[in-house]
Amino acid sequence: MSKEIQPASHKPRIAIAGATGRVGATLTGLLVSDPVDITVLTRRPDAAQPRKGASIAAIDFDQPHTLLNALRGADRLFVSHGTSPRQVANEIALIVAAVAAGVRHIVKLSAMGPASRLNPFAWHMQIEAHLAQQPVASTVLRPSVFVDVLKRSAGQIAAGSWAGAAGEGRVNFIDTRDVADVARVALLEEFSSESQRAYHLTGPRAWTMRQIAEQLSTLLGQPVAYNHRSPEQQRAALLADGLPPLVADLLVGLDQAYRESVLGETTSTVEVLTGKPPRTLQQWLVENIEIFRNKT
Repeated sequence: MSKEIQPASHKPRIAIAGATGRVGATLTGLLVSDPVDITVLTRRPDAAQPRKGASIAAIDFDQPHTLLNALRGADRLFVSHGTSPRQVANEIALIVAAVAAGVRHIVKLSAMGPASRLNPFAWHMQIEAHLAQQPVASTVLRPSVFVDVLKRSAGQIAAGSWAGAAGEGRVNFIDTRDVADVARVALLEEFSSESQRAYHLTGPRAWTMRQIAEQLSTLLGQPVAYNHRSPEQQRAALLADGLPPLVADLLVGLDQAYRESVLGETTSTVEVLTGKPPRTLQQWLVENIEIFRNKT
């Protein structure tokens, strides 16, 4: 049974930071059908896609007053930020502005994982620690790895193999649509002023890369293999492909988390909150299989 969403005593105004991201875009599309007012916060209002029922507010993280002005009158805030060296500073700036503007509930998109030196996990830990100290209700969404990350290897998979440093570690991937469904519930559910919640979100089961290769082989009708590399070999290969050192380090760190199965946990949270089981990895692969076909 899904978590019951109680009607608010007034029409909530929800501000969304990160509405162009994979979760944020889907979330915005869901909320426009709800009895809420939506304000999309964006650094590029000229490029923002207008949505019926949603207003647009321009922000500039280097000008804190723009954050405060954009958030005035909002009851609830969804915070999502692309992985970036500025992520900690920018998300904390949003939280500070939200508290000053009188926002009553902040829902932050974070990441599952243990205490870690690895980014972006360590960045999320810093932001969560700051949010926990603020006089505002909060809900932290901690999803496992987005299954979309497999798209990064689409070209290699189409050629018959891809490689990484994940070893035989288990990973429980999650569909970003399920994260958006939970974010909607979190933003609409009732909360007290002292509320501090955290939801761990996963797909229905964990996979090794070898098992994913087997699924791809079946769907593509041709062999697909996952080849193992050491972390050093993987970093060198990513740099040789032209990736910036920061991105290479993030991806090697993600492989370390895979290898140690620290993202292999399975929870029932998605189904408990939404009333629907999380989408399966096989379902996502079927829907996106053309990405992995060799077009030549």
